[in-house]
Amino acid sequence: MVIECWGRVCDQLRSDIGQDAFQNWIEPLNLLSVEHGVASFSAPTSFVGTWVNRNYGDSIALMMTREGVDVDRLDFKADVLVKAEKAPEPEALSEQAMPPKATRPIRTSGSEDLPGAPLDNRFTFDSFVVGKPNELAHAAARRVAEGGPVTFNPLFLYGGVGLGKTHLMHAIAWEIQERNPKAKVLYLSAEQFMYRFVQALRFKDTMSFKELFRSVDVLMVDDVQFIAGKDSTQDEFFHTFNALVDQNKQIIISADRAPGEIDGLEDRIKSRLQWGLVVDLHPTDYELRLGILQSKAEAQLKHYPEVQLAEGVLEFLAHRISNNVRVLEGALTRLFAFASLVGREVTLDVVQESLADVLRASDRKVTIDEIIRKVADHYNLRLTDILSPRRARSVARPRQVAMFLAKTLTSKSLPEIGRRFGGRDHTTVIHAVKKIEELRSIDNQIAEDVELLRRMLEA
Repeated sequence: MVIECWGRVCDQLRSDIGQDAFQNWIEPLNLLSVEHGVASFSAPTSFVGTWVNRNYGDSIALMMTREGVDVDRLDFKADVLVKAEKAPEPEALSEQAMPPKATRPIRTSGSEDLPGAPLDNRFTFDSFVVGKPNELAHAAARRVAEGGPVTFNPLFLYGGVGLGKTHLMHAIAWEIQERNPKAKVLYLSAEQFMYRFVQALRFKDTMSFKELFRSVDVLMVDDVQFIAGKDSTQDEFFHTFNALVDQNKQIIISADRAPGEIDGLEDRIKSRLQWGLVVDLHPTDYELRLGILQSKAEAQLKHYPEVQLAEGVLEFLAHRISNNVRVLEGALTRLFAFASLVGREVTLDVVQESLADVLRASDRKVTIDEIIRKVADHYNLRLTDILSPRRARSVARPRQVAMFLAKTLTSKSLPEIGRRFGGRDHTTVIHAVKKIEELRSIDNQIAEDVELLRRMLEA
């Protein structure tokens, strides 16, 4: 049934996104399983999986649910990792499972290198722009970096792509080493942790692995959601975590969502990740984006002193590119390079000319599938609840909120909206819209929910 469902979804996707996009992104995927609402796929590379999840994940989950297979989210594994996890014996692991070598590892106290990921010298506290959405995360990171007695362990940072998690982790590592050059600080991604563990299994040297990871003063693991569903790696991570906490050593973790929301992560690990301080990096607001641009523009002017910025350019960029700080910084870098090469002042016309593709991509269109998913998450419902015929208020009211948002945030017709909500008639949509409009004026909770969801969808 699952394979047949995926076949029908593929047919729909081919029709929706076109043959070229389908061949490039969907055709290389292999559906591995659907368990507990999670559809697991293998992809040729981690990049392909990440790209598909970001651009088509919500649509695929909703399509599969409509075809009768209950899917809340998608999980992608690179082919090499699937092969590594399926290998019956450590000796059977291929050379492809070897971890990539770091080009600039963090050093121990003048001795051999710890096998960590390279640090970016741009990512320091001095270059981190603080605003209301990230001030708590910044303050917590500063406290940890100052050293001294461990006040909260672990420090868990979570948030979407491009909000500053990795920047803060690098900044902590740089600051700790600046204050105490003898400190053994190990920073790496969860994927690299798993690769190291696979390597230890392959060479039957797990004891050296344990000794290495349990001898550090500070352990920093980025994107911990990557180990979800990987039982052996989770088991080793659990014991490493306990050993370091018992020694009063600092642990710093990052993820794309809160510990309790990471599906496939063992409950005992979720519990421990919530022992310390859990901090959410919220999406940037206009003031923070403008502050980041002003800071980056000052740095760019040192490299391109001949470039002139017209009034209003940074404000325009801060307003138009709102979803990702990395995209924002990349756009500014590209703008300075363009202006330097062609010898022109950076005006709004030059911005629109040189960043046309970035600006088009930033004009994100809200989809009905995305609205349904966000509303279901907000009210702690499953996608199937929103699409079901259930009339209980706990389900019907969120469904009406979703229909209202679909009507106000998309250009879809009432019949099309009704069809997307389990094949309902357009009169049902009209009733839902009117009902939410009435409730917003008399029910503060509904008004707050609608406004919060609208801002999340438009961010």
